Amino acid sequence: MFDYELTSRGPMESDTQRIALGLRQRDAAVLETLVEQYQFRLVRYLVSLLGRRDGVDDLVQETWLRVLERGGSYDGRYRFEPWLFRVARNIALDTMRKRRMLSLDSNEGGGVRSSPASGEASPYTLAARTQDAERLAKALQTLEPVYREALVLRFQEGLSLQEISVIVGAPVSTVASRIYRGLATLRPQLQGETA
Repeated sequence: MFDYELTSRGPMESDTQRIALGLRQRDAAVLETLVEQYQFRLVRYLVSLLGRRDGVDDLVQETWLRVLERGGSYDGRYRFEPWLFRVARNIALDTMRKRRMLSLDSNEGGGVRSSPASGEASPYTLAARTQDAERLAKALQTLEPVYREALVLRFQEGLSLQEISVIVGAPVSTVASRIYRGLATLRPQLQGETA
């Protein structure tokens, strides 16, 4: 993950502890390494979150500035990605509120199972098998932002339900419900049926 200079601090230190220490010390080399490693994923997450590309570069830059400013709050006990995505999400939400866009927390309800009932492949798996990424991207854009975000974090970024819960500030059961609803909405679109 890191070059020799960063990993040579001690054999027992984990990468997350090295990241935390580097951010507390405002180590430019650590920040540069993090930008190189996570820039693409951060851009991809924000584009998916917002449903558009315009303005994302500003949000990414703001995210890295916030990481530098508030890096001391990352303690290194958990993976860096959820903390980074939480920072980016908060900045995006602030920007959306300022522009009076729809909230990612809108349209919450109850009464839905927390996991797909059938043994069928998820729409993400179906799209990956058919290499129909463009169709998947278009279908994702039709979802409400709260469902799109949950699906992107789970299947595109590979985060656990617990990590997503931390990022979005919602209980794990709510995250699971959002994933289920998003998958249920995507399934007919990706199988060629009408929604």
